[in-house]
Amino acid sequence: MEMPIVSIIGRPNVGKSTLFNKIVGKKISITEDTPGVTRDRIYQEASWLNYKFLLVDTGGLDLKDEDIFMSSIKAQIDIALETSDVVIFVVDGAEGVNPTDREISNFLRRTKTKVVLAVNKFDSKMTKDNIYDFYELGLGEPVGISAEQGIGVGDLLDIVVEDLTPVDELVDDDKIRVTLMGKPNVGKSSLLNYLTGEKRAIVTDIPGTTRDSIDSVVKYKDNEYIFVDTAGLRKKKKIEAGVERYSVIRTLTAIERSNICVLMIDATVGVTEQDSKIAGFAHENNKAIIIAVNKWDAIEKETKTMKQFENQIRTELGFLFYAPIIFISAKTGQRVNDFLDLIEVVNNNYNHRIQTGVLNDILNRAVLANQPPSDKGRRGKLYYGTQVSVRPPRFSLFVNDKELFHFSYVRYLENQIRTTFSFDGTPIILDLKNRGAKQ
Repeated sequence: MEMPIVSIIGRPNVGKSTLFNKIVGKKISITEDTPGVTRDRIYQEASWLNYKFLLVDTGGLDLKDEDIFMSSIKAQIDIALETSDVVIFVVDGAEGVNPTDREISNFLRRTKTKVVLAVNKFDSKMTKDNIYDFYELGLGEPVGISAEQGIGVGDLLDIVVEDLTPVDELVDDDKIRVTLMGKPNVGKSSLLNYLTGEKRAIVTDIPGTTRDSIDSVVKYKDNEYIFVDTAGLRKKKKIEAGVERYSVIRTLTAIERSNICVLMIDATVGVTEQDSKIAGFAHENNKAIIIAVNKWDAIEKETKTMKQFENQIRTELGFLFYAPIIFISAKTGQRVNDFLDLIEVVNNNYNHRIQTGVLNDILNRAVLANQPPSDKGRRGKLYYGTQVSVRPPRFSLFVNDKELFHFSYVRYLENQIRTTFSFDGTPIILDLKNRGAKQ
């Protein structure tokens, strides 16, 4: 079962980002007095009592503003309502009911999504009197809060989580979520159609046909996969208001909620700047990644064609050194079964756990072959390591002083682990901790 999603919406400058930061416990959103500072959705995992949820901060909504950013924000609100389990609608208690608040509430009353009305800046007598005015919005009992001071935020969260699923009931689905990502017209929909054997997605030669993410279940051998076909990311200057912006958000949301991301590259075009950007987003989110070069049937072959193309990818996308590359044709089905087999291998690697004894044998051999660096007469010492989690595999390495371990030596240790256990397709994370620190 996926983690519930809670979205914060409201017009500009009512304190949404301040509330977001208070709930997640760290400064992530930009908070300024200028209306409309937060224009994109920002995601962060949050928890309250025995509940975990993905908290989403949105841009300020003004339904009368025809500015290009406001058009995109409207699209963000649409997707927030569509994908969220709960929406927190934030209003300004110091100012009182605003005409835009009324318009937004009219919009919210038509949704089936649970809406909690939060009256912010609830820190003066005037505000406390104003809270009664917000009953007119017809969204139930307003909850008075001060996002800046934290007043009433606990009461607000009590209401937010009362219908969510507790952590101990959030069981991972057996199905593996695979997101197909890439620029428009790279062949994502064609691949999905071939995998499902039916015309689930509209396939044309016009870039950007797929506006929404499309989920399809594909059964192969003993596994079930949920394939998500996303809209292609365009260059930023070409992203128009509304539906295109909406498509970008859907793509980024799909990546964050997937197990494996497949970067599809057009063999007739090669690696582009957009390929690098979208791959970077998946990489930064520590997703397992496969690079699928599509339309390989359209390339005239020479002896070294495939190797040359692979070298280009490794050069342009050097940060994806761990991602396997496969050449396919969604149109003819060339190597599509091999592609599905590769997904299974990568998924196993993404979930692989190394026994502590085996891990420390690898580390000890690595240290004997190449001693840790020294600085001003002090040499780094690696005491032991242990794996703390999977998806992706994460290891804690306990040392005498982590400042003595240069990035290059940490990469060396990673390579030694990969030499024994390939971990193809998945990043692995090495966290250095001074001995005595908590895991």
